[in-house]
Amino acid sequence: MIIFTRLYKLNYLILKIMSVNKVILVGNVGKDPETRYLDKDIAVASFSLATSERGYTAQNGTQVPERTEWHNIVAWRKLAELSEKYIRKGSQLYVEGKIQTRSWEKDGIKRYTTEIVAETIQLLGKREKQDEAPQNHASAIDNTPVSEVSASDSEGDLPF
Repeated sequence: MIIFTRLYKLNYLILKIMSVNKVILVGNVGKDPETRYLDKDIAVASFSLATSERGYTAQNGTQVPERTEWHNIVAWRKLAELSEKYIRKGSQLYVEGKIQTRSWEKDGIKRYTTEIVAETIQLLGKREKQDEAPQNHASAIDNTPVSEVSASDSEGDLPF
């Protein structure tokens, strides 16, 4: 009984001080990634991803329509370069990352945006046509399959 009480207290303390910022999305790309290169050729790509919940009819006959949520995805470094190369509007993706909110001031008005900073992107769905970028093509970097690359594969930490 004493061991159980100690473990319970330890778990409680861990849960009390621990936090998690993790997002997993599966959806369709809304626009081709826009890629910029910052100082020292650090690539950053951004694109939108749509996730949808199917509509349904409740037991009482009420129609609940389909609901689509749009997410702003940001990828850094190698993940951004691969996004630019292989991700296209309509691609189905698995994205794992974290939520980040940032703010700025424009014309005296404070503005906010919420983004998903991608740590892993996996291409899903059917293979593209011959003249388009193949989804399961091996990348030139470390022979890592393009279909699954994570930010931990990149060098260094994110610049924020």
